[in-house]
Amino acid sequence: MDATLPALPLSATTPAPPPAPGPTADPAVAKKTGQDFESFFLSQVFENMFAGTDTDALFGGGTGETVYRSLLLQQYSKVAAKHGGIGIADAVQREILQMQEKEK
Repeated sequence: MDATLPALPLSATTPAPPPAPGPTADPAVAKKTGQDFESFFLSQVFENMFAGTDTDALFGGGTGETVYRSLLLQQYSKVAAKHGGIGIADAVQREILQMQEKEK
């Protein structure tokens, strides 16, 4: 019994491409995106900066500090980005708005 399966159409076998993000001319969205990008960048910098720092056995340390250090560094990076950071957010916001102007 050689039963062959019917051929599926190409669209059924290949996944659809993800939808392209819609352009937004809202400067507040561009600013938030820039801050989020800078926050992520700073969290990576802080992770590397604190990677070699040992915990203090007298006032901390243990698994709790190891587990929650990354969360603390993420909050540091969010606060730093929100209060001006190192200037990456402004550059990202400018680039986003320029790219959106070119698309129009």
